[in-house]
Amino acid sequence: MNDSIVCLDIGTSVVRAVIGDFNENNVLQITGTGQCATSGLRNGLIVNIEETTRAIRTAIEAVEMVSGYEVSECVASIGGAHIAGLNSKGFLTLPSLGGGDKRMREVTQHDVERVIQSANWMQPPPDRQILHVIPQSYIVDGQGGIKNPVNMIGTHLEAAVHIITAAITPLQNIQRCISRAGYTLAANGVMLKTLAATQAVMTDEELELGSILIDLGGGTTDVLVLYDGAPICTASLPYGGIGVTNDIAVVKGISFDTAERIKLSSGSCWGEFLDEEADVIIPGVGGGRPPESVSRLELCGIIRPQVENILEMVRREVYRLSSVDSLSGNIVLVGGGALMQGVVELTQEVFNTSSVRVGYPRNFGGVVEEYRSPVFAAAAGLFYDAMDKRKNQETAVSGKRPVWTIGEKISKVFREFF
Repeated sequence: MNDSIVCLDIGTSVVRAVIGDFNENNVLQITGTGQCATSGLRNGLIVNIEETTRAIRTAIEAVEMVSGYEVSECVASIGGAHIAGLNSKGFLTLPSLGGGDKRMREVTQHDVERVIQSANWMQPPPDRQILHVIPQSYIVDGQGGIKNPVNMIGTHLEAAVHIITAAITPLQNIQRCISRAGYTLAANGVMLKTLAATQAVMTDEELELGSILIDLGGGTTDVLVLYDGAPICTASLPYGGIGVTNDIAVVKGISFDTAERIKLSSGSCWGEFLDEEADVIIPGVGGGRPPESVSRLELCGIIRPQVENILEMVRREVYRLSSVDSLSGNIVLVGGGALMQGVVELTQEVFNTSSVRVGYPRNFGGVVEEYRSPVFAAAAGLFYDAMDKRKNQETAVSGKRPVWTIGEKISKVFREFF
């Protein structure tokens, strides 16, 4: 299948990919996954073009082998501390019907596009680019909380939007690596990774009530706060699971790779779960130092402070950038850090709430199940978005009017304005 699009989550530690299509019943299904470890990124930014290119090519080749599809085009996620978000408002006076008729007229789709353009008044610096402009809500003649003002009657239209920007260099580096790997980046094919993950793991109720998505990655921790169906806050911290691994390596005097294996197999950040007598064997170094036995509680004592510090920084950043008083949904954890034992309980303690869960991508069917993991949240969300775009393009060609859900509203914005 030559027109299939592979969806890439280019993370600091691992590049992950998914691919799929509509089955004979017109239902979405993921038919292939692939992943490849990489050392080509640091804190979410590409620092080695050749290494990142290799990882992208390897991940896509694994997808092609499993799915049987031939890939030529990609979409990709982006994150990192260079991402910034801000809220803005636009205002538009609606003209009357004209021709001497002073009656108010209905709001049109063109009016909606114009008021969003007026909200997007900012001119980014030369080294930055607007990635997404996402409507939050509309006001017609003072009546607020409107999701779709089209066909309403009024004289004044206002729009509140969330604008997400990215540094141009990381965007260009993603395109360059994909091109060097032998593939094409689709038009407007870069999406904020937390926004993609949201579409894969959050329910409509969570989007409406107000929730926080935390992507606990290897080099960064990316955050998206959503309320009333739209983002209200975007943030990223240059800290992640690599810092936890480094702490283990330094304290125990072992290599980074050994520390990573121990973290993944025996790590926990919540000591209440652990048996005091449970031990972890740390291999010896060369022939000069014998293996060492340490308790899992001792290992937890190394891991917990770093994870707790990251969550505390997230909490402070969310409180600084947004009003959390009205959030009554869940904190949803994705990324590799979401798999660590005790991370839900530690997040509950830091945020003083019991409303915390791990985000698993929705079931897209297919013959593979590897994507049903929080580490594939962003890649699965990219797949959902790409397939939704294709489906609605076909709907537009057929002349039928698409029906938008809350989760699909974000994708609709991408199609209309970028």
